[in-house]
Amino acid sequence: MLGSMSLLRTPLCFLLFVSSLASGFRSLTFTPDRGTTVNISRLAKGSLCKVCSVATTRNCEESLLFEGDIPVSLEFNCPRPENEFRVEITQKIECTTKACGEDLVRAVSGFGPWLDFHRRFTWNLKASGPKSVQVDFTKGMRQIPPSENCSDMQTYTLKAFQKTGTVLIGKYCRTGPISGAQILNQGSFSLDVPPGLEVQSDYFALSGGEDIKSLAKITLALPQGTSSSELLSPNFPESFPDDDVMEWYFELTGKQSAAIQFLDLTEPRCLKKETAAEYHSKGRRALVMGLRDTQPVQNQGDFSLILRNCEMDRKRTGSRGLSLKLKVTSSKIRSPVLCSVDLKKTRGLSLHVERLKPASECEMKMNSVIMEKITVPSGGVSQLSFQDCLPQDINVTASGVIGCSQLKNCPKGPVPLMVPSLPSCLPSPLNAVTWALRPPPHGTVELTCLPLQQSLPGQLCDDNVIALTEDDGMTIGHFCPQGAIQKVQIHTNVSVTMRGSGGRGLRSSVKPLLMASLKEEIAERYIFTVSPKRDTRLLLATPGWPVGMKSYATVSWIITLPPKMEAHLKFVNLSQPKCANRHTNIRVQRFDNLEEDYSRREDEAADEISVSESFYLNMSNCMPERGDFMVITELTVQKNQLLIIVVSVVAALVILFLAVLVVVCFVIKKKKKKLSHEVSIYNPNGSSFKPGHNGFPKTREDNESHVYESIEDTLVYTHLLRKGAQMGIYTDSDAYEPFAGPTDSQVSTDANNIQTGVYQAYPLPPQQAPPLPNRPPSHSHDLVDNVIYQAQPPLDEHNTAAMGARLEPEGGN
Repeated sequence: MLGSMSLLRTPLCFLLFVSSLASGFRSLTFTPDRGTTVNISRLAKGSLCKVCSVATTRNCEESLLFEGDIPVSLEFNCPRPENEFRVEITQKIECTTKACGEDLVRAVSGFGPWLDFHRRFTWNLKASGPKSVQVDFTKGMRQIPPSENCSDMQTYTLKAFQKTGTVLIGKYCRTGPISGAQILNQGSFSLDVPPGLEVQSDYFALSGGEDIKSLAKITLALPQGTSSSELLSPNFPESFPDDDVMEWYFELTGKQSAAIQFLDLTEPRCLKKETAAEYHSKGRRALVMGLRDTQPVQNQGDFSLILRNCEMDRKRTGSRGLSLKLKVTSSKIRSPVLCSVDLKKTRGLSLHVERLKPASECEMKMNSVIMEKITVPSGGVSQLSFQDCLPQDINVTASGVIGCSQLKNCPKGPVPLMVPSLPSCLPSPLNAVTWALRPPPHGTVELTCLPLQQSLPGQLCDDNVIALTEDDGMTIGHFCPQGAIQKVQIHTNVSVTMRGSGGRGLRSSVKPLLMASLKEEIAERYIFTVSPKRDTRLLLATPGWPVGMKSYATVSWIITLPPKMEAHLKFVNLSQPKCANRHTNIRVQRFDNLEEDYSRREDEAADEISVSESFYLNMSNCMPERGDFMVITELTVQKNQLLIIVVSVVAALVILFLAVLVVVCFVIKKKKKKLSHEVSIYNPNGSSFKPGHNGFPKTREDNESHVYESIEDTLVYTHLLRKGAQMGIYTDSDAYEPFAGPTDSQVSTDANNIQTGVYQAYPLPPQQAPPLPNRPPSHSHDLVDNVIYQAQPPLDEHNTAAMGARLEPEGGN
């Protein structure tokens, strides 16, 4: 709200005004503000009066539209244009923040020319969806039918812009119970002012509204005492928009009740859904009523009425759609409100209703007996009555006890801890439910069901809050649903109290928030089982935080990590005492691991640590001399960095191996391709060469055939001789004798006459060598290059014949 700030300001800055009555014409000059349009239109259709724009050419029309900040000169061709024309000033306002429209329009008072005209100020409003634009009526408004006018002739109109068209929210006059309105996304707000009337500047203000789910929301502050107001459905008397929602919010002050009646009701033929009226109040379930039903009296404070339309069948004749008048009557609460409370279905729970303010006029009765504090026992039905009781006057709680003296007498299965559903006739919603859990000596309380999170700074609860408290009043911790703590085990008596967060009433639930069991003794005083999800951060605090742990108390968190994840632990808000006996200890130990991964005492600095597997986090206190032991542990679950490194190294090695394998394969393939072009030819005359790419054989001066090396015979030819002997090609020989073949000079002379590509028999020297044997097809393979042939001394005919045909070598050493 802009308060006393002048809001109604004309968007017209007058530069010059000239009036001439002698000639029968009126003229004026003005400059519209930037972003503002001015429309001057004639009211009466039969009138001959026109408005003229005086520029380079004269243009006279029944209406003219101007926008921008360009000076405009006008003339009216009649002596009293204020009776013939209306001036409409339109401005666009975008409410993207909480405050908007501070410079709505400039003040209209003091500008004589327009004061005599009928004026309409229109502001086209736009908000960032799904938010709304809020119009506050600082002195209140009342709604009137569209056909009526306000007594002071100043009329306010609200419209909503939808994809299907414009919807009339309502037409309003000053003074009344309507304190504000909110329009979803886009709409308009207009003010009609009659001639000669100055507009007061403090009747309305614009601002950014809240998120709403309805077409519009009208707020009414009902006055004290008895009053009656009428409201109209949107587009009245036409139909309310198809399949849409309208909301009215009623604020009741003091000891008031409100009764709703629907008048002049017309209902549509529905294709889908049904028309309905929904009542919503703080801390209570919604109440849905038919439009023809008797509407309930509201006496529990502020409430909302939501009107829902169906998907209408407008094609049939006679279907008028949905329209109604809503009459709300408020009065002071004087008669007692009767309330029947049935606790037959609540297991072991009793209900307590206590008056908070002794000076209040609230009067409570149970079975016709006045009481300051009412206790409704479990398993029964009680009749209560309340007179002049407001929600802030009383406190409603429930409590129960679950316990046993011996373990064998304890409940066999888990006991559900639920928020009971109570009747709406109670003046106040249920504020808290408390269960006292009493295990046998050396027993343990075990709480399971919905995963919990601890309510801590930076990790606050916005739902029902669960407080765990020991018998001596020490609070173990505050928790709420939607967390990572799967189970809590406490080796002592404990009370479980559920409350609504932020002072709100406790919301009832169909499913239990917790399941309580009484079991055998545990080694620690507190054990929390935690299963955090991947890529999450959570906070874990020592029991009693922000107060220190008890002396010699121990706590353990059993933390199970998702696969391939690791936990990063950071000990924040760590407070260490000075110990009189023993030491405090913080230990981290992985499952199935005998050695500790981390251990710190009170006299050692705490470090951050990363744990790659599921682990135990154990803490123990000493006997403090001064100070307290308390810790908040920040646990962040992330991908296992060591695993990522190992996988990366393995991947790199695989890639390197594949690259080496490709290179080796390429080299081998290239070598084979090179060898396939070389065919060794054996020359019995003592010289050999390879035809093909090598050209002709080298001369003796160029090659090294005359160089001899000493090679052990058995290492060179033994395997060939053995194989040849087995095949019967030649006989065994104890020693290799050099072959006496032709010299290089002899070979060179004949080689010059060789024709390429034609087979010719080689001429034999005087000492002719035996002819080449007929080789089998397998001897078509290439000779291996590393088989060594050297010159030999001349052989006699006997030795030559004895050798027989030679077998071509198949390979080298």
